Amino acid sequence: MSWQSYVDTNLVGTGLVSVAAIVGHDGSVWASSNGFKVSADEAKKLLAGFADPGPLRASGLFINGEKYLVLKADDRSIYGKKGTGGVVTVKTAQSILVGLYNEKIQPGQCANVVEKLADYLIETGY
Repeated sequence: MSWQSYVDTNLVGTGLVSVAAIVGHDGSVWASSNGFKVSADEAKKLLAGFADPGPLRASGLFINGEKYLVLKADDRSIYGKKGTGGVVTVKTAQSILVGLYNEKIQPGQCANVVEKLADYLIETGY
């Protein structure tokens, strides 16, 4: 399965993730929804946040140029909120999954989808 298929089918295709991306630990974008971009700088700061969430908690998490208030941050997952939507990010061995949800999607539903795909990728070494 291609990385784009994971985004299109396993994340956005569920109807529980609005847009999504998979980025490498080096900041390169492996796959993303149309019009959704995670810059190399955003990916770098996100990756650093898994080790030390302090800066993200202080100044916010930026994804696709939008600022999110960090609600949860640990060495596996970082969740953020902006208005009625939010972001769920999960670190795997080689990548970071990024899923956004809008006001029509419950945050827990989005988190469940992103976390489950992360579990699968971790099991397969990615």
